[in-house]
Amino acid sequence: MDIIDTELAAKPLGHYSQAIVHNGLVYVSGQLPIDPNDESRFLETVEDQTLQTLKNVQAVLAAANSDKSLVLKATVYISDISIWAQVNQVYTSFFGDHLPARSAVPTKNLPKGYLVEIDVIAAQK
Repeated sequence: MDIIDTELAAKPLGHYSQAIVHNGLVYVSGQLPIDPNDESRFLETVEDQTLQTLKNVQAVLAAANSDKSLVLKATVYISDISIWAQVNQVYTSFFGDHLPARSAVPTKNLPKGYLVEIDVIAAQK
């Protein structure tokens, strides 16, 4: 089992790793829309938050010798179901023709008032 830690994605907000690799699978912890270059910057729009979250996922995957084309399953947590269309649009653009299994989970509150959080399971290259 290997712990993944990269400066190219936001640091965890608690006692957990960015990802764990075990038996060729990458388990990426829930990523938030935190810019690793300016963690104090709060992105206002759901589209910007979703894109930054996916960029963090991508950076963690790269550090674990994987990429978005190898994502097997994604779980998308959203603070309000009414923003789902915008989240889905950015998610669709990000993944393109790749269609990983996915769950969408509306949740009342996410850390620090964020609108979206995404975790994934992916294969390694």
